[in-house]
Amino acid sequence: MYDVIIIGAGPAGLTAALYAARFRLKTLILEKMVAGGQILLSERIENFPGFPDGISTQELIARMTKQIGDLGVQFEIDEALGIVPDKSAEGSFYTVKSSYNSYSARSIIIATGARPKKLNVKGEDKLIGRGVSYCGTCDGPLFKDKDVVVIGGGNTAIEEAIFLTNYAKNVSIIHRRQQFRASKILEEKTRSNPKIKFILDSVIDQITGENKVEAVTIRNVKTNSTTELACQGVFIFVGIGPNTNFIKNLLNIDESGFIMTDQDLGTSKAGIFACGDCLKKHLYQVITACAEGALAADSSHKYLLKQG
Repeated sequence: MYDVIIIGAGPAGLTAALYAARFRLKTLILEKMVAGGQILLSERIENFPGFPDGISTQELIARMTKQIGDLGVQFEIDEALGIVPDKSAEGSFYTVKSSYNSYSARSIIIATGARPKKLNVKGEDKLIGRGVSYCGTCDGPLFKDKDVVVIGGGNTAIEEAIFLTNYAKNVSIIHRRQQFRASKILEEKTRSNPKIKFILDSVIDQITGENKVEAVTIRNVKTNSTTELACQGVFIFVGIGPNTNFIKNLLNIDESGFIMTDQDLGTSKAGIFACGDCLKKHLYQVITACAEGALAADSSHKYLLKQG
């Protein structure tokens, strides 16, 4: 019986584990793949406090993982498939059903993060892995001296477009608006990069190619006119969808699947808390995920103290 099980080992889950361990809670992290989560889809992070020159995302996660390991947090590679409320003579607890085992705890912190959204246009599914990608850091080296397009207007899209210029011959950023959601400093970097051009007020209607990406069909949202742009790579960064299917019948979630919480990150079930990108909120950043991880652990600790 653990005091707390943390599901997910991205920045939110790792920070929650750090605080839980320092509260001397018996803590288990369950992670279905590797520590890091979505942050590993980017090469570097430049806006994390304390690193004025930035830090590679792999190094940041390695430091966080070592920190909780030194505190004795148990880490299991296993996918949570469901959470079941249970009761015993000692009180209420939760059982996490997983791919390989079952684990019980007096409280749960859900930090399962999110996954990239698809465009859902013709040709996208067919050409995934054949020029269609959702991770520039992962696949950028495959596009040396190629023409690629980046779809999106947030920080991730702009950061990945800049990264792709290390390999690609040209990078075209396609965005449905004139204004970007990305930070101004990132936008300024792209506009000063000679390899990057902008195609604004536009969306992708189709990705074409027989066995690999050959072109995209671009539609201007104001004139409704279409053009075809030859390219060999399509990188899609149009938002995220939360990894919450395993608790959709247990907790209150919104229409997009994000977990609804109170100000202390408590969910609709007492003793279950949520943090990070699976949470409904306004700002999806590593720093906010870490802050929420700390708050979720603190709330879990206070809940356990009340339970006795």
